[in-house]
Amino acid sequence: MSMVEHWIGGERVSSGAGFTDLSPIDEQPVAQVARGGEREVRQAVAAAKAAFPAWARTSREERARLLHAVADGVERRVEQLALLETTDNGALLRSHLRGVMPRVAHNFRFFADWLLGLKHDDFETRGHTNHVSWDPAGVCALITPWNAPLMLATWKLAPALAAGNTVVLKPAEWSPLTASALADITAEAGLPEGVFNVVQGLGAEAGAALVDQPDVARVSFTGSVPTARLIGAAAARHLTPVSLELGGKSPSLIFADADLDLAVDLAIEQYDNAGQVCLACTRLLVAEEIAAEFTERLVDRIGRLRQGDPRDLDTDLGPQIHRRHLERVDGFVRRAKAEGARVLAGGGPNEELGGLYYRPTLFTDVPDGAEILREEVFGPVLTLQTFRDEEQAIELANGTSYGLDALVVTGSPERAARVTPRLVAGTVWVNCFFVRDLRAPFGGSRESGIGREGGTWSFDFYCDVKNTVSAPWAK
Repeated sequence: MSMVEHWIGGERVSSGAGFTDLSPIDEQPVAQVARGGEREVRQAVAAAKAAFPAWARTSREERARLLHAVADGVERRVEQLALLETTDNGALLRSHLRGVMPRVAHNFRFFADWLLGLKHDDFETRGHTNHVSWDPAGVCALITPWNAPLMLATWKLAPALAAGNTVVLKPAEWSPLTASALADITAEAGLPEGVFNVVQGLGAEAGAALVDQPDVARVSFTGSVPTARLIGAAAARHLTPVSLELGGKSPSLIFADADLDLAVDLAIEQYDNAGQVCLACTRLLVAEEIAAEFTERLVDRIGRLRQGDPRDLDTDLGPQIHRRHLERVDGFVRRAKAEGARVLAGGGPNEELGGLYYRPTLFTDVPDGAEILREEVFGPVLTLQTFRDEEQAIELANGTSYGLDALVVTGSPERAARVTPRLVAGTVWVNCFFVRDLRAPFGGSRESGIGREGGTWSFDFYCDVKNTVSAPWAK
């Protein structure tokens, strides 16, 4: 089995050590991956720093052209990338083919085009002209998660590169393969050497070394709160700005006037990617008047979900990413049972399939304050609570330390207008879910993160925003 090496300064670079990448489909090895650390990180940051001046001076039009060329390369390889990522992280092949990989290409095209239109109107102050500009910051360290590795990497990578920065990407060790494939695509597209670099490895080694580099100008991370605290502390030593997207424990508020068919459909969507989605609204908050009928319909739908090999286009739920993660999910479920929560569906691993497959689970009668209501499980586990009125619904919805997103299902636009401003969340969906526009701000409140990305908000983070004030010119 050949070694997947780092991509540094436009060439493949080996390490003295490696690690085995396992497929969650069958827990069999799919690759040996170079295991980077301080040495490789320093080399990659040095390559990015050396490439930065020329890339920063490259015209907007040329940077946009190259990013469109990268998008072209992704589109030529959609099927290859989709199968590679499904094998590597166990997400559904049909999702990768239909949505995820096309979105990867769209990320590059969107930020390339947004760059060309990026401007702020000049304005006057006592006869002086103010001109706002976006200067590239320098070397950007991007640390990405395993649940949607390529899409979430390019959500950061595309604006960072478009802005004129150079990048060192550290992909998650449980799903590193498409980041390496992307390096080849960028080289084919003509991206200059050192502009994009990939260092693989463990978070405690390569990731920790990367965020502690004094020559890194920005750090963007998607992952867990505990890891984010370590990253924030390391970045603080150099006063490096950070952008953090840290998941959530998001609510679905289902009111008595909701379309029940829609409400059940939206609840089933929370099992997407076997529950391994940061935006999943896993706390179902249901009006007392409709709770019985809603629950009956939902349990029936859960029972009809098809779980199995994610490469089968008829599969609805694939495996958990790794043995350690499955054990973590199962630990939450076992402790919830011990605290008195009642299982309406699922409740443990899928013994028929074995491996890393976990049954879609639904809890009710969960005691107030139970762990399963407070902590992010990141697996196919939902809880169902009831509420009496709007006030209690909002109180329950906001009753966690997170604030990434929320879902409101109602037949009343007036109710939606009353409720949504009171929800602590970076994104609120009303009668829909997972509708994402790159022009919109994305990020979380409370422990769900710091900062916003998307559209101009991305450039605000990856740039030093400058205001130039000019006195009137003599005539």
